[in-house]
Amino acid sequence: MSLKTNRDKIVEMLLQCQPGQPRTRGTFQVDHNGVPFILPAIGGITLNVLVGDSVFGLAGDHIEPGVSCNSNTEKRLEFPNDSLQMYGCVGNKAMLVSGKAEGTEGVVTGKHGGSEHLMIDFPVAAMEKMTYDDKIIVYSRGQGLALTDYPEIKLFNLDPDLLQKMAIKEQGGKLQVPVTTLAPAVCMGSGVGSPHVATGDYDIMTSDPETVAEYKLDKIRFGDIVALLDHDNAYGRAYKKGAVSIGVVVHSDCLKAGHGPGVTTIMTCTSGQIEPVIDPAANIAGLLKIGRMRL
Repeated sequence: MSLKTNRDKIVEMLLQCQPGQPRTRGTFQVDHNGVPFILPAIGGITLNVLVGDSVFGLAGDHIEPGVSCNSNTEKRLEFPNDSLQMYGCVGNKAMLVSGKAEGTEGVVTGKHGGSEHLMIDFPVAAMEKMTYDDKIIVYSRGQGLALTDYPEIKLFNLDPDLLQKMAIKEQGGKLQVPVTTLAPAVCMGSGVGSPHVATGDYDIMTSDPETVAEYKLDKIRFGDIVALLDHDNAYGRAYKKGAVSIGVVVHSDCLKAGHGPGVTTIMTCTSGQIEPVIDPAANIAGLLKIGRMRL
């Protein structure tokens, strides 16, 4: 089904970035059980963690799949990295324009607050040739995208081509959106209270084993499209009974308190017009033929 949108009015711009080197806090971190750890974390060109993989079980914390990118390594919250984070959208095309893998096409898979990284999926063979000096162009489009027939459903961070591939159905004045997982409001942690959702993500906390088992949160994969229940993301991230927000899982499970798999918001509604429908195939790796689906 083709949803009616304002696609012909959205603005397309070129953004430039480069891979961001892996980051560390330089000392032990402590998990939610009080156990210290030193593990790989955010950033880098990550060769063996791709969209479509499980976000659980890695010897790492906040792992970002594929290539973590920024436009200003030293000043991540300032221009031009703030523009890259604001205008890059899930599903945008990217292109390597320098280096040994020049000409290789990639796809934006999400954005991560705190690290202020835009994550891009490239073929593994290309990533093996990349350096941290390589330049990447992102074909930005999506912010400002709107559903003509559903003005109460707000869209963010979503390339229009990905929207049309999500197998959304209209039923009784609602949009039935395929998702892999229903995440309860009580599990939403780090990132709650942010003033808007056009950058970054927020985390599904996984520190309570019973809740993880009940909602099958341990089955989440990078790139999963998930529903966040009773959460309104229209003007920031907040609890609101009856609201539903839809997002894409962008980073791995985490060990620290208040954290877990990160979600970049793509849709939100408070009026009950989003009806999440469980579909194990609701993952951008399959929809866009990237990550593990390239292999």
